[in-house]
Amino acid sequence: PNYAALTTLFKNGVPQTHVMWVDTDGENILINTEIHRIKYKNVKIDPRVTVMIWKHDNPFKFVEIRGEVIGEITGQEARDNIDKLSEKYWNKPYPFPIQTERIVLIIKSNKEVIFNLKDEDFD
Repeated sequence: PNYAALTTLFKNGVPQTHVMWVDTDGENILINTEIHRIKYKNVKIDPRVTVMIWKHDNPFKFVEIRGEVIGEITGQEARDNIDKLSEKYWNKPYPFPIQTERIVLIIKSNKEVIFNLKDEDFD
């Protein structure tokens, strides 16, 4: 599977980037996190984000998505999503205890920069 880098902004404008598992609902990018994490706190202050997704076998094939968090998925649906992602990336249910609450960030693209990719390159 392909990984993503999620960049959020601290309240002073300084960026912070994390490598993340990534999902989609067919229209938006979905990123699963927990509410105590800095990335979640950052998007509550400033919803603008950048997500870069690269091919697992060639990082020079990538898409950069500049957008904003437009919604959240919470509760059991967010918990089910982290298990789905864990199966995708690790072939097993999510093994770690949930410290606070799982949340899925729904990210709408405002601009996409595609580098060295064809439609069939991403699975």
